Amino acid sequence: MPTETLADFRSDTVTRPTPEMYEAMARAELGDDVLGDDPTVKALEAEAAVRFGKEAAVFVPSGTMANQAAMMAWLRPGDEVLCEAASHVFNFEGGGMARLAGAQARQIPGVRGQMPIALLEETLAAIRPGNEHQPRTRLVAVENTHNLAGGAVLACDYLERVRALADERGLVVHLDGARIFNAAVATGTPLARYGALADSVSCCLSKGLSAPAGSLLLGPVAFIAEARRARKVLGGAMRQSGILAAAGRVALATMIERLADDHRRARALAAGLAELDWIDIDPGAVETNIVRFAIRGYPGGAHALQAALAARGVRTIAFSPTRMRMVTHKDVGDEHVAMALTAFRGETPAAA
Repeated sequence: MPTETLADFRSDTVTRPTPEMYEAMARAELGDDVLGDDPTVKALEAEAAVRFGKEAAVFVPSGTMANQAAMMAWLRPGDEVLCEAASHVFNFEGGGMARLAGAQARQIPGVRGQMPIALLEETLAAIRPGNEHQPRTRLVAVENTHNLAGGAVLACDYLERVRALADERGLVVHLDGARIFNAAVATGTPLARYGALADSVSCCLSKGLSAPAGSLLLGPVAFIAEARRARKVLGGAMRQSGILAAAGRVALATMIERLADDHRRARALAAGLAELDWIDIDPGAVETNIVRFAIRGYPGGAHALQAALAARGVRTIAFSPTRMRMVTHKDVGDEHVAMALTAFRGETPAAA
């Protein structure tokens, strides 16, 4: 099937750069970023730092590298990280915090991506500073929006309480903001507000903002200096990376506000899926651009349905025999949502 007929809902990472990005990449002023003199990279980092109200930023190839560079900069071997049990930094980064930073994770079961404050308080109360028998709890990681919670937004009042608890115990807060722009648009929250509630923030330019590659890590000057060392160790120090940074600058300037269209289409998709009695979904739980749902009675389960939908030109992701995810983005229009719903109706199990 020709590419143009596909409705690709696998992720918001499948987007293509905009014409303005291609133009900016072609005309980018370049230097050698390893030597610190790529002007386009430096401009991107400065612009992002201002937006988030942070002292400095570093441009890295991926969101995983941004998070892991943060862990390497903040932590020492034997330290402990508190993170929500379904968080990306624990589940989808190859065990990086253990392998790269030598740290261990304490998983806190969450509700829609939020570690319950009472459970956090209980966990932190058990920490005994200076107890040589225990790991040194050093960092609290939060994720906004939360991927496995279906793009759920962590509200600022919740993050304020996490920040207060961390301050009481002398802990660092790292915000995995791979989709922080979605959270900002969905709630009308300034990026600097999120920046004020965390010591460090990562954000991705190649998801909903449609840049071809690249993420940013933001925080204090001394922290970013350590993160640059970590980036070097991880092989992420690039040379004429201004070509990528140029697309990132266009992404920051032009692609944030339009995320509201993705959210609207995700709600429309969820509402249409809810009309099918063999699909379990709560449309009211769809806050941003991620739609997660369960299926019942489909022969072969979710992976078979994924293949059948692909044959109809609709790409999705099955996460288990019963659960699936779809993500809206720049390259998914209203017509693709309609196409997807038609495909699902065509796959209705005979017993449904």
